[in-house]
Amino acid sequence: MSSQMSFEGFAPFGEHQTWYRITGDLDADKTPLVVAHGGPGCTHDYVDSFRDIAATGRAVIHYDQLGNGNSTHLPDAPSDFWTIALFLAELDNLLAHLKIADNYMYLGQSWGGMLGSEHAVRRPKGLKGLILANSPPSMRLWVSEANRLRQALPPEVQDTLLRHETAGTLTDPDYKAASQVFYNRHVCRVVPWPEEVARTFALMDADSTVYGAMNGPTEFHVIGSLRDWSVIDRLHQIEAPTLLISGRHDEATPAVVQPFADNIPNTRWVIFEDSSHMPHVEERDACMRTVAAFLDEIDAGNTD
Repeated sequence: MSSQMSFEGFAPFGEHQTWYRITGDLDADKTPLVVAHGGPGCTHDYVDSFRDIAATGRAVIHYDQLGNGNSTHLPDAPSDFWTIALFLAELDNLLAHLKIADNYMYLGQSWGGMLGSEHAVRRPKGLKGLILANSPPSMRLWVSEANRLRQALPPEVQDTLLRHETAGTLTDPDYKAASQVFYNRHVCRVVPWPEEVARTFALMDADSTVYGAMNGPTEFHVIGSLRDWSVIDRLHQIEAPTLLISGRHDEATPAVVQPFADNIPNTRWVIFEDSSHMPHVEERDACMRTVAAFLDEIDAGNTD
């Protein structure tokens, strides 16, 4: 873990509060990195390892998106409250609060990358570099591949999933155990899960408001507001140098990530061979080296 100094605070966001933590020196010469977690509805905990990059002399900023973690929870908010526009506004608010809106890098993992792509197509002048980690550019593509991977699970696991989905008993321990087989293959292959990964999922179980509204009940059944989302036809508008990260066993399969590679003008793609959805946990050192090197290249002006 990073031994760099850190500072925690809250950015007022309307009537609410966005929690953030800065690891390292925000006034350092290197452009700061903002890290956005996935879900929608996860917490910063499972992407905490990216603070390792602060050891290279770059400030790393984690935050919990509204409704999650240490930020304001709104369990009674209606489903239509939770929108992409809301989380884009929260990100803009955080950048302004930290006074880095004119110079920052962004790393988004899974849903955080979806949010990052929506942010980047607007061509914000301060965005110097973009990292899309284990993310889809289309939710229909994501669901299609998730169900293809599901079909490769052991038959008895598939039968258990289908039986409980038909019955509507998605909280049954047998259903959760069957789902865990998929997660251990395609979400995090470090078993048992590291404490910070388990903590994020426990927090999601305790308050699934955002995940339920935007995604739905499971990875296989996206019936929330993101069900028809796609950014593919707008990716050509991204100007920032972009790094794509995925794992060979990722639920964000090569077919999922390919449209990013095909449509973002200045991009490169690194696949981690021994990882699934969390190379930052499964191949932590290699992932951190890859990200840090890319960010240093941008600061040195060597990414064109």
